[in-house]
Amino acid sequence: MNQVARKNRKSEETSAPVLKRKEYEEKLRKLHVELVKLQEWVKHEGKKVCVVFEGRDGAGKGGVIKAITERVSPRVFRVIAMAAPTEREKSQMYVQRYVPHFPSAGEIVIFDRSWYNRAGVERVMGFCTEDQAKGFLRVVPNVEKAMVESGIILFKYWLEVSPEEQTNRLAARIDDKRKIWKLSQMDLDSYTRWDDYTRCRDDMFRATDTAWAPWFIARSDNKRQARLNIISHLLSSIPYKKVPRGDVKLPKRKVTSGKPLRGSLRIVPAAD
Repeated sequence: MNQVARKNRKSEETSAPVLKRKEYEEKLRKLHVELVKLQEWVKHEGKKVCVVFEGRDGAGKGGVIKAITERVSPRVFRVIAMAAPTEREKSQMYVQRYVPHFPSAGEIVIFDRSWYNRAGVERVMGFCTEDQAKGFLRVVPNVEKAMVESGIILFKYWLEVSPEEQTNRLAARIDDKRKIWKLSQMDLDSYTRWDDYTRCRDDMFRATDTAWAPWFIARSDNKRQARLNIISHLLSSIPYKKVPRGDVKLPKRKVTSGKPLRGSLRIVPAAD
């Protein structure tokens, strides 16, 4: 598929034109302003927000999370991307290791993959039994109901990428030394199991798409549009308000000029 045909297909799938970088960055800048307002409101009101991102490898989760967090405080927006469980964690109740990362008052926690690993990669790749996977699907709606009843505002996003676009993105990681770390042996093994992931995804939706914690699907072949869509949806779904604050002005100060740095200090040299 040539580049023009690929762009046309992406546009049809997302029902939106392919955005040029300048237009995308201008729209994202406006959303960043609103994300800062959301941040200040969450801090001021002591709200607790939890956002879960799931999807196949290469679906664009990392790009969405980066777009959300690049202009806000990491002390308010905490990103959780957990490694494989330790032997101790394997012996615990399954969701136990995720609970300490749930948001406290004044925090927005973003999970880059989450407890739904059990419904996806663990089930597909045989890291859990079918009984364990089905038990998880029975239990997790009640866990999420308890989260919501405790005051957590919970969002669950699934990024839906086409098989063709996933192939393009994973292949690009092979050729780009900046991205090779994103392509693990697990990704390669998972790549051959598209239909298995589809069945597990559909089982997950049937069991866990609830009134109190619904799934929201974002088509992500058009990465820029997907980022804008998700951020806009998140902002429109939370009734935040601008927190009033007084005028901010820099105070006067006195600086003694002409005092050089000590010659013994180590100065970082200019790059080539």
